[in-house]
Amino acid sequence: MQIVEKSRDVVMAITGASGGLYAQRLLQSLADSQMHTHLVVSPLGRRLLADELDIQALSVEALVGRSAPNVTLYPYRDVGAKIASGSFLTRGMVVCPCSSNTLGEMASGIGSNLILRAAAVTLKESRRLVVIHREMPLSAIELENMQRLQRAGAIICPAAPGFYLLPRTIGDLVDFVVGKVLDLLWVPHGLNTRWQSAPEPGVEDREDD
Repeated sequence: MQIVEKSRDVVMAITGASGGLYAQRLLQSLADSQMHTHLVVSPLGRRLLADELDIQALSVEALVGRSAPNVTLYPYRDVGAKIASGSFLTRGMVVCPCSSNTLGEMASGIGSNLILRAAAVTLKESRRLVVIHREMPLSAIELENMQRLQRAGAIICPAAPGFYLLPRTIGDLVDFVVGKVLDLLWVPHGLNTRWQSAPEPGVEDREDD
């Protein structure tokens, strides 16, 4: 595990569940880090980015907002790409956002495209597969698929922002989720996601024994 943690390669997949802002902010944060991100976008993920972010022609520059030499975009059908092989060491993989369809396919061990193949490789090599499921409500089928993936070693991390840091903007809520994901991948960041414990109460604030 220590060798994997030292790897500077991360696989990221974007699928067709609403949550384009999460995907964009996560990729931007990874691009700002010392990681090399290997990115795959499903056809419905491309439609998602067009619908929610108005990215009509997908490119790394369009998604990150600038040139990002440490981000590589792969064809969705290229199951022969290096990230489809367990011999290519990565820190792990994140699917953000993850649709219920992709959730079910990963839980079934299907490897018919590069996203599914990379996910299967991540699990079989006992690396971290972080699944950012975004759809709601959940049926018994989706819950069972989550359990199946979790038992196989995946981390189910729903896009559920917390409010204890008193967010003021949508960006604050997005950063909360993205910061959690970066923590799970051992990627340092400066996003405001840390809980700061309350100060010790003064004498006048303490309850009587």
